[in-house]
Amino acid sequence: MSDQAKATFFSALQTSLDTLREQGLYKPERVLASRQGAEVEGADGRHLINMCANNYLGLSGDLQTQQAAIAATEKYGYGLSSVRFICGTQTVHKELEQAISSFLGMEDTILYAAAFDANGGLFEPLFDENDAIISDALNHASIIDGIRLCKAARYRYQNNDMADLEAQLQAAHAAGKRHKVICTDGVFSMDGTIAKLNEICDLADKYGALVMIDESHASGFMGATGRGTHEHHNVMGRIDIITGTLGKALGGAMGGFTAAGKEVIDTLRQKSRPYLFSNTLAPMIAGASLSVLKRITASTELRDRLHENTAYFRKEIERIGFTIKPGTHPVVPVMLFEAPVAQKFAARMYELGVLLSGFFYPVVPMGQARVRVQLSAAHTREQLDIVLKAFEQAGRELGILKN
Repeated sequence: MSDQAKATFFSALQTSLDTLREQGLYKPERVLASRQGAEVEGADGRHLINMCANNYLGLSGDLQTQQAAIAATEKYGYGLSSVRFICGTQTVHKELEQAISSFLGMEDTILYAAAFDANGGLFEPLFDENDAIISDALNHASIIDGIRLCKAARYRYQNNDMADLEAQLQAAHAAGKRHKVICTDGVFSMDGTIAKLNEICDLADKYGALVMIDESHASGFMGATGRGTHEHHNVMGRIDIITGTLGKALGGAMGGFTAAGKEVIDTLRQKSRPYLFSNTLAPMIAGASLSVLKRITASTELRDRLHENTAYFRKEIERIGFTIKPGTHPVVPVMLFEAPVAQKFAARMYELGVLLSGFFYPVVPMGQARVRVQLSAAHTREQLDIVLKAFEQAGRELGILKN
């Protein structure tokens, strides 16, 4: 490429970035100088109560989780410099796969470097042009990208709309499609909305479809014992494919998985490209994740504390006068509607000692900007009261609260 061509290319990129800043859509990164937790230290030395991590059970910076990672590193080493099928499989990986399968009530599990890879590598090996994928309109980007890599016919239904889902199933049936699979997030991360899995499973039975769910924002704390949204809706045993992450409630480092019947998992081991061509999950992550699963299987204490914190915060933030998306999930979208307002609000909360991020188009629909609060079992009631007081102060200063 000539110098002139390069200059034109970089100039175009800079113009695009400048436009994002002018529109209030540019996403800055907050740099932390501490471990993850309910309270963190910014690179500027500021101490902040963290309300925007996916650290639902408070295990990301937890010392017990850390010690499990250290123990796994001492036994298995730092990494493997290999994909799984060459020389990248250790006993700790097989133990973790078995533990996830048992925890979720599935036959077998395959590990990935990330949940994005699990979804990205799911559809193409299993479905082709003879099949149909029926996907919720608000599914995670990784599901959307995974479906795009597959030759199956694509049908989309409006978010959690069972009438529209049935219409799409009927359309796929009328088109003579061989296999039909309904795909949905178990919990939609921007809204905290829980998928209607009981109704989805009933429709799947009626039309002979498979059901796939992404449990990234559910595994470890949804349901009576934390198994996920399929436990929450009492449909364990009726879900065919579950994808999820080790990077949120289950320790918070990275790593993803797919759990399903043995035939599905064996096919993915042979054909799923992100699995075949990516280094195996670091043994320290596998060991720590195994420890986390044992811990949350033995007790629901962390899960129970998380839901107590969630119920308290949801009640109080509405009492103050903010508009939130209804629900019971620890994702609490506080609606501010316009992107610049969400940016200003998050910046003011930072000044008041609370770490939050604004979310706006294209992450959420235009005019639906918000700050997404995420509760953790690690939050104390005192911390939540400080956060609520800061919400009220910032809301009045910025004219969001009128009373």
